[in-house]
Amino acid sequence: MTEPFPPEVGERIAAGTFLLIDKPRGPSSHQVTAWARDLLGVPVAGHAGTLDPNVSGLLWVGVGPALKLLPLVLEFPKRYVGVIVFHGAVDRADLERVLAEFTGPIYQTPPVRSAVKRERRIRRIHRLTLVERDGVRAVIDLVADSGTYVRTLAVDVGEALGVGAHLEELRRTATGPFDERASITLTTLADAVTRARSGDPADLLAQLHPMREVWSEFPAVVLKEGAASAVAHGAGLAAGGILAIPTPFPRGSHVALVTRSGELVATGVARHAAEELASAGPGWVVDRTRVFVDPARFPALWRGPGRPAAPSEG
Repeated sequence: MTEPFPPEVGERIAAGTFLLIDKPRGPSSHQVTAWARDLLGVPVAGHAGTLDPNVSGLLWVGVGPALKLLPLVLEFPKRYVGVIVFHGAVDRADLERVLAEFTGPIYQTPPVRSAVKRERRIRRIHRLTLVERDGVRAVIDLVADSGTYVRTLAVDVGEALGVGAHLEELRRTATGPFDERASITLTTLADAVTRARSGDPADLLAQLHPMREVWSEFPAVVLKEGAASAVAHGAGLAAGGILAIPTPFPRGSHVALVTRSGELVATGVARHAAEELASAGPGWVVDRTRVFVDPARFPALWRGPGRPAAPSEG
């Protein structure tokens, strides 16, 4: 019989947590996620940002309520180190020039074997630099929007140089502000699980990242009490429910909707820039909300079907 975890581990998992796994080459992202799920003894786990089987690096795995935050993780740019092999001789100056030309917004069509619909779309390359070169091989450092196909990018760079190219090696080194130095191998996780079940949970707790580490990276909108109740029951946010907006953000931003005590109620998408939010007219100013709290903890205050009661506090 498997020994249970100490209470503090069970509480962390039940509250929602992330693992930053150093995925090895070979298994799929789904397989690595399933192994992490089984080690923790949870029924469901999910990952953000699929890595191909022959790609290594940082893989986010979420369990419990943290599964709802995985779409926010996908908002973070990704950093990679890769090896491009050119199919002919390339001058270093020409290579650096072409890499600079590919920095910025680019058009990409997902490859035929991709799991997503093959529609042309725009992705932004934030950084694409040459680290070193050895003959026809070049090591690149890349920061790009989530959903960028690096293999396709390597082929396009080769075509721009007139020699052709393919991607030989790829490793994801960071997702937003979280880099590979914080990641763990599955073996490290298995060892920490064994120690935790033996009564020493310190290592495992250090590996189970709380959800706040993710949502605190996004701008917050502080809610009045009545608005927090409405949002907790699935409503969008009206301008009158805003208590404070600590930091500016543009229209279309993903935002964290929090209580005045700093508890996450929901995430959503702002329909206005921060400076326009509180003075916007009727209707929701933040919608497409995803609730993270138990609605039973927030008394429902309504003035009619689908309409939250106007908060009375200032």
